[in-house]
Amino acid sequence: MRRVSKLLGNATLAAAAFVMAGSALAQAKKEVTFAHQDMLVPFRTVMESGELEKATGYKINWRMFGGGGDVIKAMASGDVQIGEAGSSPITAAASQGQDIKLVWIIDDIADAEALIARAGSGINSVKDLKGKKVATPFVSTAHYQLLAAMKLDGVDPKGVNVLNMRPPEIAAAWERGDIDAAFIWDPVLSKIKGNGKSIASSGSIGARGFPTFDGLIVNAKWASENEAFVVALIKALAKADAEYKANKAKWTVDSAQVKAVAKWTKADAKDVPAAMALYKFPTIEEQIGKTWLGGGAAKAMTDTAAFLKEQGRIQEVKPNYGAFVTDVYAKKAMAK
Repeated sequence: MRRVSKLLGNATLAAAAFVMAGSALAQAKKEVTFAHQDMLVPFRTVMESGELEKATGYKINWRMFGGGGDVIKAMASGDVQIGEAGSSPITAAASQGQDIKLVWIIDDIADAEALIARAGSGINSVKDLKGKKVATPFVSTAHYQLLAAMKLDGVDPKGVNVLNMRPPEIAAAWERGDIDAAFIWDPVLSKIKGNGKSIASSGSIGARGFPTFDGLIVNAKWASENEAFVVALIKALAKADAEYKANKAKWTVDSAQVKAVAKWTKADAKDVPAAMALYKFPTIEEQIGKTWLGGGAAKAMTDTAAFLKEQGRIQEVKPNYGAFVTDVYAKKAMAK
């Protein structure tokens, strides 16, 4: 009898262990690592509030990266499921066959990135870059725009000393006087403008045929298995953008919103309002339209890929970049 009881006890313990293991597994699945950068965007208020965690029950590991190229590598390794990256690194990842989907346009970069020449460097135009030291994060939209600007103005990139530096490294190099120019975004952009001159911007280069954007990408398999979370994320993004646009005048240096943006990007709060005004934030209706997720983003990626291949940055151009873009989650977010 004792043996039977013991067996039953062991079976009960085993069953309990199995249930606990299953519960632990379920809990483990409700966790995601989100790679963000230092772009000054309304979504930082969502990160600060914790509202997405409350709405979904997911544990979110927010990890900051220095550039889109680093985000792409982390996603390729499997360490990150969702990430922020510019259109150039997103295109590079798609061209390499990475299992990603572009699900949201975080911002139309417009004039939020710029080529700044140091005062006294003798650089007054893109053509003056020859023989100079120019820093930018490689595989970023800024890097793409720098190459595009040189092509448009007939400057041979081989004659320019282009240095691969992450934003904090650019700020430090600028302080030391080690570089002549930099193509970068805020918060570093605001720091170096005081001792420099704007030579070209993402907006001016985009108008000449090389537009850029920042996008939210997901691991396609993970997103399909966690659809409810992705839809909730997009709802939060759309809400934050709408609140910013409706109350822009209230986003002052002393506001909680600007303080949140500054905290998550390591920016100076006094620079945030002006820097954010340089971006354009498409509405959810615009997102699913032809300009963005409904076709425009895929076309921009196709054009970007052709340019990157020409520059030797990628090996092949995919026949259809629309396969790496989806409006499904945005449409479901709008419907709820």
